[in-house]
Amino acid sequence: MPFEILRNDILKMEVDAIVNSTSQEPFVFGGLDAKIHEKAGPELLRDRARFGSLRLAQPIITSGYNLLSKYVIHVVGPIYKNGKLNEKQQLKDTYTNVLKLAMEMKLESIAFPLISSGTFKYPRKEALEVALGVIKGFSDLSDMMIYLVVYDEESYQASKPFLNELKYNETIMANVMVDRATTPKLIRTKPRSLEELIDEIDYTFQEMLFKFINQKALEDVEVYKKANIDRKLFSKIRSNRLYQPSKSTALAFAVALELNYDETLDFLKKAGYTLSDALPQDIIVGYYIAKGNYDIFEINIALFDNGVNSIGSMN
Repeated sequence: MPFEILRNDILKMEVDAIVNSTSQEPFVFGGLDAKIHEKAGPELLRDRARFGSLRLAQPIITSGYNLLSKYVIHVVGPIYKNGKLNEKQQLKDTYTNVLKLAMEMKLESIAFPLISSGTFKYPRKEALEVALGVIKGFSDLSDMMIYLVVYDEESYQASKPFLNELKYNETIMANVMVDRATTPKLIRTKPRSLEELIDEIDYTFQEMLFKFINQKALEDVEVYKKANIDRKLFSKIRSNRLYQPSKSTALAFAVALELNYDETLDFLKKAGYTLSDALPQDIIVGYYIAKGNYDIFEINIALFDNGVNSIGSMN
């Protein structure tokens, strides 16, 4: 299940379905709900009205009408009061049930807003944590592309301190440079042998990818899911010895294979890339690889936090 967090307008997402956080009764509620209905046209409200009152966390699906998305999944999220009235579990159930419905409908892509974080007053930082936790838990269950669309400035700022490690912009850059200067062994662990390098002179990127997969006794599905890569893209790579990946894709596979820093450099060279101290993407991904943290969700949050595109996904 590839996943990407974006700072965007959900109405501009060309996906199978967008999620509408709405009210229980069939009327235009306000906020994002109002914007969706305005763009979709009056048919959307008539379609939504057929379902009557909605129960908390129980989604329904309608056509998208004039929207870019084929469908709209309408769901009622929890109203936040004090955090002690089961709001967190209710929000988890909301995301979980929407994803289950999307899987039942065999959707290939879906875009979520940060549910309940607007009019329903759920604290944005906590709402983001719940959303990511549920989405990550579904990562092994489907190949559906999931977007979490953070539109407004307040939600964007709330995403920035989500992980304690990510209370920086320049800080993470400084940390990795200090690590390289003072503890080079942290980065360059287990350098590859001369025999290995000579043996791989004529390898393409594709051949190196599958050599590492075989060496580490990994299954294909395990690798492309951990890389946040779409199954169709992985199949395209497998069928083409001369496949030329984007740098984002190459980095995502390095993370999925849990390559050390030297292995990552050798792997990237097969695609014509390297890691540069001048590029935020390279510094951040290299930092996590150096630390032995191969959680692509955490890495992509760090990239998002610094205004850099995610790795993996559909690239």
